[in-house]
Amino acid sequence: MKKQPAQWLLSAASVGIAGVILSQSYGTALADTNTEGFVGTPEQKLTTRQVAALLDRSHYLNQPLDTKMGSEILAMYIDSLDPNHTLFLQSDVDEFTKKYGSEFGSRLKRGDLSAGVEVFERYRKRSNEYFEMATKMLKTKINLTGNETVVLDREKLPHFTTKKAQRDYWAQQLKFQLMSITLGQEDEKAKEKVFLSNPDITRGQDLVRDDQRTPSEILMNRFSRQQGQMKRLNDDEIMETVLNTAMLTYDPHSNYYAPIQANELQIQSSLQLEGIGVSIRPDRKNPDYTRIVTLVDGGPAAKTGQIKPNDLIIGIATDGKTMTDVVGWSTREIVGLIRGKRGTSVTLKVRQPNTPEAATRTISVVRDIIQQEESGVTHRVVEVQRPNIDATPKRIGVIEIPSFYLNYRARRNGEDYRSVSVDTEKALKELNKQNIDGLVVDLRNNPGGSLDEVAKMLGLFVKSGPLVQIRDNRGNIQVYRDDDGGKQLYDGKMVVITNLASASASEIFAAAIQDYGRGLVVGSTTTGKGSAQIQLDTLALGSATLTQRKFYRITGGSTQNKGVVPDIKLVNIYDDATFGERAQKKALPWDTIKTAPYKPEAKFSNSTLATLNQQSKIRQQQDPQFVYLSTLNDIRNMDDEKKPIDLDINKRRAKMQLIENRTLAAENKRLEATGEKQYSNWNTYQAAMDAKFEELSQLKESERPKLPESEVFVNEAAYLMLNAESSVLASPEQKL
Repeated sequence: MKKQPAQWLLSAASVGIAGVILSQSYGTALADTNTEGFVGTPEQKLTTRQVAALLDRSHYLNQPLDTKMGSEILAMYIDSLDPNHTLFLQSDVDEFTKKYGSEFGSRLKRGDLSAGVEVFERYRKRSNEYFEMATKMLKTKINLTGNETVVLDREKLPHFTTKKAQRDYWAQQLKFQLMSITLGQEDEKAKEKVFLSNPDITRGQDLVRDDQRTPSEILMNRFSRQQGQMKRLNDDEIMETVLNTAMLTYDPHSNYYAPIQANELQIQSSLQLEGIGVSIRPDRKNPDYTRIVTLVDGGPAAKTGQIKPNDLIIGIATDGKTMTDVVGWSTREIVGLIRGKRGTSVTLKVRQPNTPEAATRTISVVRDIIQQEESGVTHRVVEVQRPNIDATPKRIGVIEIPSFYLNYRARRNGEDYRSVSVDTEKALKELNKQNIDGLVVDLRNNPGGSLDEVAKMLGLFVKSGPLVQIRDNRGNIQVYRDDDGGKQLYDGKMVVITNLASASASEIFAAAIQDYGRGLVVGSTTTGKGSAQIQLDTLALGSATLTQRKFYRITGGSTQNKGVVPDIKLVNIYDDATFGERAQKKALPWDTIKTAPYKPEAKFSNSTLATLNQQSKIRQQQDPQFVYLSTLNDIRNMDDEKKPIDLDINKRRAKMQLIENRTLAAENKRLEATGEKQYSNWNTYQAAMDAKFEELSQLKESERPKLPESEVFVNEAAYLMLNAESSVLASPEQKL
């Protein structure tokens, strides 16, 4: 197996401040932080020059960071801060374009972030204006009826040209938020009635919030939380908004990560972190608080014996510093404080809900390496019996692959490391011992990962030959091959499940299995990310991923944009218009290169695939789980934010009730078909769902039962695999 000396990432996952805090224009309440005259530290200047040089000389597009690209970066930066075109006035955009459009790129090359910071400061100012106006409005009685309408999704609409038009829209937006909170409170009170009248439905949990705040108070509290988050943004994070946008202007998968986010990227790819071993989330009763949900068995927090599930985190002290009150902080910020280098300590101030301040506990914990054992490959055996065909159930192995993970730093340092190929090999050996009749490889929601790892994994399933082709920005093509003499750890029947969230390395795997005729690919067309990024962790600050290559199927076609089209389509649970590569800005185009000579192992005839599709379509129209998912797709399309929405709470309530009634009817139809008890009304249904999901959240992933609407894909994939008939190709030269 040929390897690259560098770590090539084939992943659609990305983390950035712009996608966490700055994507919500409206809720941003800003502090009076003054960064006028921003100069930047030597490290920030150097990092800016390094990122600019990478884009100028090393990106796959071979597009210099010239005047034209600098202008495009500025335009995209303004868009990233204000995606809904409601904060910046058109005069702001015109001013910055005239002032910096021709020199934004050259400034970045010099390490000068001042233009980006100036744009950010205008963003602060406009957001402050919104907050001040909202504060005044919320102190008055706002009429939630009338004949006005509002378009929530303004991404394709122009910026406002006058402050009056802008503020009129802000007032409409605020009115819509109050309507939504009011209706949400009505639903919440109705659910709480169910909890109080039928305690058994709570499953022994305290689910009654009893929130006495008015909608205006709730909205003000929300603004205050967001104001605090913005106030705590440091210079590195502001730098990240500029540099990440610069990279995204070249393509959607080149990213810059500030130090905290760089650590998050490493965790995603290695399934290993340095922390204390807890999972957290906002408290459901009061989102100002962050709640500890679970503890990792044997982890540092669990070993203290003092930190418990349901503890609310009140304060955090790191590196011997003063305790910081973190009430109102986001989970993202709290994670940044809790994580740290192995062997260092962090102190938490916690207390259980509904206990007095006197019950607060302060615990010091020494950080350690936390292996995310449950986040890797899992395998199991399910039984499938086709009516009138199978006398006894067929034993089907199922391997679920969440990502193509690899702890490349540990591998580079000669340490023990975890990888998806090793874990999959172990799973296959276990399944082979159980004499399975076929194998389902589940790649749904798999964002990709390591190129080396997907190549190694394919070698477990195909005899030998090319696996994927990689082309660099100079046109050089490298072929990854499996040259192990025809060895296959698993040579039986198999099927791969994909969906729109299957990306990059997942697409390489599915494409090779399909091209070799090794098995069926079923589900939905994949994301369409056909580019490879090199991970750069030698920057002065943070790290980056840079697109330098595209990968191609052995047939020569790229998966870029088009994705992998399944042999048999199953219900698509995602919205193609907003998700996947085809919905991304600046996505690289689809193209082709020459075929790599290969010998298919089998081929599914067109007539076989047509029959399988027809049979599956009939089953999907009859199966209660597929019918339920299809109905939810139709219901989802009932509320389009690109279209005008009535700003009348009575009309909005009626619209929501229509959606609720249809959702309840879909659920009850599913329950009736499966012989389960139906829900009498929407409130009882919602109360039961709240209790169920709260209970599931406290279980380890391995302890959670499979959801029937997810498991139906596995069963249908197994049916299709067993029903498929393939014929081995006689000619070794014949290609798919």
